[in-house]
Amino acid sequence: MAGRDGSPAGRTGSTDRRSDAPIGVFDSGVGGLTVLTALQRVLPSEDFLYLGDTARLPYGSKPAAMVRAFAFELAAELVARGAKALVVACNSASTVSLPDLAYAAPVPVWGVVDPGVAAALASHRGGHVGVLGTERTIAAGAYQARLAAAGAAVWARACPLFVPIVEEGVADGAIAELVARHYLADHPSDLSSLILGCTHYPALADVLRRVLGPYVEIVDAAAATAATVAEGLARAGLARTAGGRPGRVVHLVTGDVEAFRHVAEVLGGPAGEVRHLPLPLPAREPWSALTVGT
Repeated sequence: MAGRDGSPAGRTGSTDRRSDAPIGVFDSGVGGLTVLTALQRVLPSEDFLYLGDTARLPYGSKPAAMVRAFAFELAAELVARGAKALVVACNSASTVSLPDLAYAAPVPVWGVVDPGVAAALASHRGGHVGVLGTERTIAAGAYQARLAAAGAAVWARACPLFVPIVEEGVADGAIAELVARHYLADHPSDLSSLILGCTHYPALADVLRRVLGPYVEIVDAAAATAATVAEGLARAGLARTAGGRPGRVVHLVTGDVEAFRHVAEVLGGPAGEVRHLPLPLPAREPWSALTVGT
């Protein structure tokens, strides 16, 4: 069975993908590069196809049904290009497309929500667990529901200005700190850990630590997701044999390639080839249009 955020479903065993095929990673734009970097750190021999849907960003303020449709469409594109597994590196897409996407897809699928929750609970010392995310992620309540089900007190805040701050390259400056203090002004006094529920937000970690002090654990869902994917690939027999050539990355971008390169440099990338992928995407396999019950 699949986890709620899309850890591999029973269909995993039916895939005929080879272990040397690439891993597909998709996001609404450049934020998912933080997840890609974490994946490359623990899976240095793997090849990756990264699909950034920059022509239709941001996802965080769009209707859930629209974001869900985008997620299925991007997943189908990556599977058609030979991906042996998928990582939904966008929090907004993870919260509205999983676990349905994991049940429908013919390859293993992971999201970023459950690994982030697990990491927060592992370091939980009592008090509140905080969640910062886009408007869509916070409204969906996926993090909050999982944390509450585990018995944790939860505080959540939508932070719509954080993404443009990161993409403008001012994530460690006075403006970022002023905005962070605004968003965190009413945080509980017993806040013990804080989940960064958007792939852009790790760039703000230093500012958040300055605002919150040393006693609040900052939880980066990207690193937790990478560890989960590495374990899952090995369990499914899909991990590439270590010790060979370094893995390669191809970036597929639905929007302007140079704009992607410019913003990606803020997040330490992109390394690898960047290709334009024009919209609309071609119609793919019938599973990509399924609506499967949760």
